[in-house]
Amino acid sequence: MHVRAVAVATTALLGVALTAPLSHARTDEAGGDGPTVVAHRGASGYAPENTLAAVDKAAELGIRWVENDVQRTRDGELVVLHDESLQRTTDVEEVFPDRSPWKVKDFTAEEIARLDAGSWFGPEYAGARVPTLEQYVHRLERNHQKLLLELKSPALYPGIEQQTLKVLANEGWLDRRHVASHLVVQSFDADSIRTVHQLKPAVKTGFLGTPAVSELPAYAEFADQINPSHDSLSMGYVSSVHAFKGPHGRPLEVQTWTVNDADTARRVAGYDVDGIITNKPDVVRDAVG
Repeated sequence: MHVRAVAVATTALLGVALTAPLSHARTDEAGGDGPTVVAHRGASGYAPENTLAAVDKAAELGIRWVENDVQRTRDGELVVLHDESLQRTTDVEEVFPDRSPWKVKDFTAEEIARLDAGSWFGPEYAGARVPTLEQYVHRLERNHQKLLLELKSPALYPGIEQQTLKVLANEGWLDRRHVASHLVVQSFDADSIRTVHQLKPAVKTGFLGTPAVSELPAYAEFADQINPSHDSLSMGYVSSVHAFKGPHGRPLEVQTWTVNDADTARRVAGYDVDGIITNKPDVVRDAVG
């Protein structure tokens, strides 16, 4: 995730009337009072982001929740990569020098599978690959981990919501156990998240951004979480989010990003956030746990 302009919800969405505030009850998976720690793009402070190595590093650190980004190749494969371009995190310029600007959507899955997605981070990760979504969830399952999945730039990939849900279903990630406690789908695009909710109402969803408090009832129709950048947060805002129930009848949750130092982690934990998304999950865990 990164700070960027977020499309506002439609006028019709924002016409929903305010509801009475509701008390917030934390739903931390361990049953404790601390926020859940989520490894951003895997433990991306220690291994190349969105690779299986970053998933394994998070597991090594004892982190159960992992965040990733999903995009689509030219031939329709879902792959795990943050940027719309392959340039920053692979050797695509060397392998395909004449294919600028190296957009994910312009390459086939087979072409992307040839790329080195680890050497940019460190020589010990040379040869790491861009995983498909199937490969990624297989690794999470092996490691007994859970997934906060971001639909990246869904406007570029019409139908990606239905396709993502189909892949998750095929890989066993839409059964009762996973839907209940192992999966959240999020996006900066409100329409995309609303589509996910309409297609599979049981799946927990999150909106990336900081909607005005007056807009929260509209988002609560289709999102279980409001997930803002940590620098846009205040205790009052978190309390306001918690005051509304989401589509599954529980108080809206707040997972904030991207927090990489102990002081900031303690600050947002003091706001009673439900989760902290971080490149350095061990640092955050030790600060707030």
